[in-house]
Amino acid sequence: MTAPALALAQDNSGAATPAMEEETMAPGVPETGYAPVNGLQMYYEIHGEGDPLLLIHGAYGTAGMWGPILETLGQTRRVIAVEMQGHGHTADIDRPFSYEHLADDIAALLEYLEIPRADVVGYSMGGNTGLQLASRHPDAVRKLVAISANYRADAYYPEVLAGIQEMTPEAFAGSPMEEAYLQTAPRPEDWPRLIEKLKALDGEAFAWPDETITAITAPTLVVIGDSDVVRPEHAVALFRLLGGGVPGDLTGLPPSRLAILPGITHVSMVFERTELLLAMIEAFLAAPDA
Repeated sequence: MTAPALALAQDNSGAATPAMEEETMAPGVPETGYAPVNGLQMYYEIHGEGDPLLLIHGAYGTAGMWGPILETLGQTRRVIAVEMQGHGHTADIDRPFSYEHLADDIAALLEYLEIPRADVVGYSMGGNTGLQLASRHPDAVRKLVAISANYRADAYYPEVLAGIQEMTPEAFAGSPMEEAYLQTAPRPEDWPRLIEKLKALDGEAFAWPDETITAITAPTLVVIGDSDVVRPEHAVALFRLLGGGVPGDLTGLPPSRLAILPGITHVSMVFERTELLLAMIEAFLAAPDA
């Protein structure tokens, strides 16, 4: 979902926010590389040591967008931060964006890195990709954290979708997203093309069958803000399809979890209120299997 652009593109000061700067990465020099997957040369960074944890950014994002989230998780985990098709260091190819393609790319990257199974944290577009990854490649995902994710286009408020379709390169002039792209992209002139392809992705009236979600076997933490671009009732519906919505005192807790954070928007979720998000992510991933 490209909704962060609706707010961040309004900041035309040209100064990157702390969450977008490379200096906020985990200490030390990360391992970096390009994986040949599905016609892409997909860029990745690996920070820290321990059990593998994959981070999937949102629309217009880079590995650097994770900032203190990556820094903290990299202290105890082997964190793989990817840059998907057309984002950051990963050049675009002649293929439309789709969550199914993006998920297959991630699965191929894990195979390339010889990581048979990982925990996955995805935000916005990355959260949707994580849902598809867990559905299409269930053996590759141990646990999934789906932040501001959805499985139907009608999860979004209509005014959000309308605003995205009106976006132009000029709206991003001087914004942190534009700056991050121009600093990392192998073909900076592709910036307008990225905007148009993401608008096409968000303009698609997709509705994944319930079976796509119920096929997910990985315990999943569904997280949204109470003022997110995803409507709360959609997050509840997603949680129910993942086995939630039961009287836990009678049935026992389901393996999946739902968190609706108070006073949190789509942008502030990752870029401002990271301490709340980190506490839940760490607790969920560390909890024993149900």
